[in-house]
Amino acid sequence: MSQFDVTVIGSGPGGYVAALRCAQLGFKTALIEKYSTLGGTCLNVGCIPSKALLDSSEHFENAKHNFANHGIIINEPQADLARMVARKNEVVDQTTKGINFLMDKNKVTVFEGLGSFESATQVKVTKNDGSSEILETKYAIVATGSKPSTLPFITIDKERIITSTEALNLKEIPKHLVVIGGGVIGLELGSVYLRLGSQVTVVEYMDKIIPTMDGALSKELTKVLKKQGMKFMLSTGVQSVERNGDSVKITAKDKKGEEVSVEGDYVLVSVGRKPFTEGLGLEKAGVELDERGRVKVNDHLQTNVANIYAIGDVVKGAMLAHKAEEEGVFVAETLAGQKPHINYNLIPGVVYTWPEVAGVGKTEEQLKEEGAAYKVGSFPMRALGRSRASGDIDGLIKILADEKTDEVLGVHMIGARAADLIAEAVTAMEFRASAEDISRMSHAHPTYAEAIKEAALDATGKRALHM
Repeated sequence: MSQFDVTVIGSGPGGYVAALRCAQLGFKTALIEKYSTLGGTCLNVGCIPSKALLDSSEHFENAKHNFANHGIIINEPQADLARMVARKNEVVDQTTKGINFLMDKNKVTVFEGLGSFESATQVKVTKNDGSSEILETKYAIVATGSKPSTLPFITIDKERIITSTEALNLKEIPKHLVVIGGGVIGLELGSVYLRLGSQVTVVEYMDKIIPTMDGALSKELTKVLKKQGMKFMLSTGVQSVERNGDSVKITAKDKKGEEVSVEGDYVLVSVGRKPFTEGLGLEKAGVELDERGRVKVNDHLQTNVANIYAIGDVVKGAMLAHKAEEEGVFVAETLAGQKPHINYNLIPGVVYTWPEVAGVGKTEEQLKEEGAAYKVGSFPMRALGRSRASGDIDGLIKILADEKTDEVLGVHMIGARAADLIAEAVTAMEFRASAEDISRMSHAHPTYAEAIKEAALDATGKRALHM
């Protein structure tokens, strides 16, 4: 029987990072993955492949609509979806092989097969050929992630009624893609096919898209995506999804309670994700789940069984790759006797549409609900020289600061490179910067980041210079 200090089940961003950090800290570490490639949902059918397609489709969009504005005249571009998907697969392959290299470099023992608990200290690896072996382990980390959710009356056939996984590998550009769900995944994949020529309709139960983010971002993104051609059916609850050959009909009720319908040749069901714990044998180890099927953990990410920890999508909190990574490092360092910390309030959220959307800290809606005294500073991207130079003038930066102390409580942005710019806000807030602190820091000119300084100036006495 093989013996390990730490056994990690699941090789997504949380799991493989946990394994790497454990190995760095001197633990004899095992990593179990049921699929043939490492990286989990994020690297294989999530973050990385979707960004590859988003970038390819954005290049096509620019060639088709924006090159002429820059004095670049080309023949009418054609979208080769097969080549885009092939390139996406190449990116995924390179990335997953990179994880293999890191495992070898750090002497992490990788097992391919389904990991399940036989007891709190024994983990069984069931291989694809049916054989199995038992690992004896001092500690275990559950990092099995999540899988797409659906609605109880929808049958996912993976052909015309699809999830994000199938949407990454379509053989044709849909004529009309109907997206059920106006969250991050639906809007990103909807954007891919919108740029490639599909009609895209988003059906959302709530009265706004990206409902968990600041309302200003939702409002601005709705306006921008409508301008790009995306259609929205908000405050609309889906009642049924029926396929007839190559056509799929969605029947729903609008906010007035009246029946509405929409038909497309593909329907993307994007209503969130749920923790994946099937086949783990948690009951054999005595590990408890909560009412939503998540593994119950304390503030140290420790389950009710002292030597078993859980991280990422399988526990409470936002289902984000970078959140899982932070938790993987947190557990590894906790096991090593260190005192790591995670500030969950400062884990940013990002939507990779174009323009990109990002936010960190409290939203204005949350501050209002808390009865907090706050002030707002904002700056439109169209007032920025860098934005006008590139033609990316949609969007804004919004800073929320404490009315009395001026400490930054939240930063929310939509604009070019917002996914990268949000790191400045995270850094500032981690060190409890005030809006005035940011406003007095030099920002290179001309850059998109200047909009953060201008928004900070606006939050401190309405001192924005270029507005």
